[in-house]
Amino acid sequence: MMAVVSNAWALLLGIMLLMVGNGLQGTLLGVRGEIEGFTTLEMSIVMSAYFVGFLGGSRMAPEMIRRVGHVRVFAALGSFISAVLILYPALTHPIAWTLGRVIIGFCFSGVYVTAESWLNNAATNETRGQTLSAYMIVQMVGIVAAQGLLLVADPSGYALFVIISVLVSVSFAPILLSISPTPAFDTTKPLSLRELYSISPLGCVGMFLLGGVFSAQFGMAAVYGAEAGLTLSQISMFVAAFYIGALVVQYPLGWLSDRMDRRMLILAAALVCGLGAFLGALTGGYFPVLLVAAFMIGGMSNPLYSLLMAYTNDYLQVEDMAAASGGMIFINGVGAISGPLITGWAMGFFGPTGYFLYIGSLMILMSAYAAYRAMVRPSVQVEETTSYAPVGPSATMVAVEFAQEYAVAEAEEDEKSG
Repeated sequence: MMAVVSNAWALLLGIMLLMVGNGLQGTLLGVRGEIEGFTTLEMSIVMSAYFVGFLGGSRMAPEMIRRVGHVRVFAALGSFISAVLILYPALTHPIAWTLGRVIIGFCFSGVYVTAESWLNNAATNETRGQTLSAYMIVQMVGIVAAQGLLLVADPSGYALFVIISVLVSVSFAPILLSISPTPAFDTTKPLSLRELYSISPLGCVGMFLLGGVFSAQFGMAAVYGAEAGLTLSQISMFVAAFYIGALVVQYPLGWLSDRMDRRMLILAAALVCGLGAFLGALTGGYFPVLLVAAFMIGGMSNPLYSLLMAYTNDYLQVEDMAAASGGMIFINGVGAISGPLITGWAMGFFGPTGYFLYIGSLMILMSAYAAYRAMVRPSVQVEETTSYAPVGPSATMVAVEFAQEYAVAEAEEDEKSG
């Protein structure tokens, strides 16, 4: 791991700064929306808009890169991000924020595609797994660190938006200055959704449900905190708890994934996540229990993304693994777009508790569907499963294919040794 960090530290630092900026802008908008008097429905539309842009960017960025190159795409999209961040406090209207979130989502997706392709290019077959782990860690550390920055200035002013803009702008320097050759860029044509569903119904249904959970976690946690009457420091800790849970639980769950029936692990993880959400719903806003609930939700939901990918790979031929990733990302993205909208409706109907009720319902549904699939389809033997590769729900096509390449390499190595 240290060898990977020493060889790619500038690139990883730039990615971490990007995640600090992105993590802070989502939380800050949730708090600022409450200050500006936006309704829960308006904020749910604003938060959903990010995932509309992100999904569109993940599908259009590869073609942009092929046409004009990595550096130009990276610089252009980064400039748009900085500009929109500065405009947020100047244009405090739900429609302006919604358009801004679409642009921000699109641009961050393109920036991630570019950065991840450079990271993939810097990795070798021997360091691929460690590089994925380092990428996952810096992502989570960046988002957690962002929540602490929420406390350095008044969210009703301009300073925090300027800080985010500066962080994003500064993040380009270590990335661009550390890159020598521009990597070749290509992505695999995805399997059709019908083919993918016939191969792994649980993988597809699970990804759709998980998209809704992740977008509620990433987009609506601060909105929940503001509506529930939490203080600024409490909102910061509450949002951070989701990602601390993900950071702590990712690797133990991955270890278990390679040693037991993955379908049963999906069932258990979804059940624990759902129970954590219902625990949050039953507390009446008691803050220490809210932190426990957030830790349980983040600790289970984020690793489930990698777990569902690995489970789907178990039913694929090695040559089809990369192609499957595109369909899985699209399914997750569609679920993510709907997440904040349904969360907003639930919070409008049930009050702030609706936030946890929505997450809990999706996770219990995933657990029940995993139990159903276990009754109608035999399990893959543990020794025949593919390797678990850590990757987060915010990853783009490039990072997921990067993880799939690792899984393919491990599968081929197992075949040779077997």
